[in-house]
Amino acid sequence: MKPPNSLTWKYLLSDLDFDEREKRAVSDVLDSKWLSMGKKTREFEERFSLYAGTPFALATTNCTTALHLALISLGIGKGDEVIVPSMTFVASSNAILYTGARPVFADISSLKHPLMAPEDIEKKITRRTKAIMVVHYAGYPCDMKKIHSLARKNGLFIIEDAAHAVGSYYGSEMCGTLADAGCFSFFANKNLPAGEGGMLVTRHKEVYDRVSKLRSHGMTALTWDRVMGHSFSYDVVDLGYNYRTTEISSAIGIVQLGKLRRNNKRRDKIFAEYVKRLSKCGNLLLPFSGLTEQGRYARHLFPILLDKSIDRLSFISGLKKQGIQTSIHYPPVHTFSYYRKSLQKFQALNLHNTEEYGDRVVTLPMHPLLKKDDIREICSCVEEAFKEQGA
Repeated sequence: MKPPNSLTWKYLLSDLDFDEREKRAVSDVLDSKWLSMGKKTREFEERFSLYAGTPFALATTNCTTALHLALISLGIGKGDEVIVPSMTFVASSNAILYTGARPVFADISSLKHPLMAPEDIEKKITRRTKAIMVVHYAGYPCDMKKIHSLARKNGLFIIEDAAHAVGSYYGSEMCGTLADAGCFSFFANKNLPAGEGGMLVTRHKEVYDRVSKLRSHGMTALTWDRVMGHSFSYDVVDLGYNYRTTEISSAIGIVQLGKLRRNNKRRDKIFAEYVKRLSKCGNLLLPFSGLTEQGRYARHLFPILLDKSIDRLSFISGLKKQGIQTSIHYPPVHTFSYYRKSLQKFQALNLHNTEEYGDRVVTLPMHPLLKKDDIREICSCVEEAFKEQGA
């Protein structure tokens, strides 16, 4: 799907596997004349709960609000600290700041394995630490065994930012279900795209009960409940938020959930083809290339790390000339202007692996519509971009 009124890319960074089923689902919602959170959202929650293997699932406006609700429901607030990686989208740490708590950034394990390092998490734990926010970057699971051990030892909550990891597994359990609360994203570039939307899953009824109210102004009954005759009034029992999703997003989400396993398998094949063609290239490093077990990882992104001798902006420009869209996932959060100002009074962060990774990473196209010949052409263009720099 080519975006309107923009540069025409031959290969988009991400693309949507949409067909008549999504159109029909949206049309059915419009015909029902009920657009706010209602029957379709309940159905999506039930199906997602079954898919994830958790007793509770709650749809939200997006993953950021799901993270915010997870933190609040666990009592995280002013004066608390939450350990989180800096190699993530800024929403992870922003959600911590929304509560009045402070994000404490942990380094990644290595350039080849750019997930938060349990050893550095342990170094960052203080008497103020209340939780660890795990981020399964690019769709690959963190070392949950070690992280669980640290959490038990120090009496900490665990929250999973599984925005990239819908359908990823750690052992026999899906990422997002291995913590006190797990949060997923259905943004347009995610493995389960619904335009916008998020999902919070949990095994704890007390978390479910509180989030159920918090996402809708702390109310004891929803508009849908009143329309269905289940309630005629309501009380407000908590300081809540308007974090409700829509029936349109939920309807698209239901269709996409039905395609998820197939499309994640397609990502497996794309990943394998990239690794096959780029593994002998001496000018880059391939993160996660040692993780080859099929069907275990969502493979949301395909990041490559350029050799230090390569000028990244020139490399990206070279691919742009060939019609290949790329990006940088991610500039480390602690390097952004707002975070530099707000964290300057604290001690040195010592995030050496994160900073080097952030300086060298480039993300290549990864989505289920790519074919084997597409990957071959993209990889040829990567090699050509290196040649243009004399590499």
